[in-house]
Amino acid sequence: MTIDGMQLTEMDDGAIRAFLTNQKMGVLGLPTDGTPYLLPMSFGYDDGSTLYFAFVGGPDSRKRTLIEATDRAGFLVYAAESPFNWESVLLSGTVEAVPESEWDDIDSVLATAWRPAVVEAAMETEAVAVYRFGVEEWSGYKHTGLPPGFDPATDA
Repeated sequence: MTIDGMQLTEMDDGAIRAFLTNQKMGVLGLPTDGTPYLLPMSFGYDDGSTLYFAFVGGPDSRKRTLIEATDRAGFLVYAAESPFNWESVLLSGTVEAVPESEWDDIDSVLATAWRPAVVEAAMETEAVAVYRFGVEEWSGYKHTGLPPGFDPATDA
């Protein structure tokens, strides 16, 4: 099946915002000299154009070293319910550290980020840094079709 035959829909800004509001995990892509460094990240979304990440680990961790060395990054958020029902949003933008003096101001946004228990425990004993991802561009697509043989409109 070609992409023209798929029930693929480009998401508008409202659909992208709604999708980001309902998702809590994505993949952060950081530039390197070779292959981009990709890591799963939980995030908080401010319902506008900013995502927030909390990094756990010392200042020598690879992700902190790479994020401090750049001001640009990519972020992919997706949900795949089935081969015929999925959504995907690709974001690009700037990334910068949030000063600890501002953490209380974004506490409610950070609280919406899902974190595995191991990360929650580490946050109590390890160094934590918070980063702001300022969205400059986004695009999203969703596929909400039915499997072949289940759509009477196309099977007739």
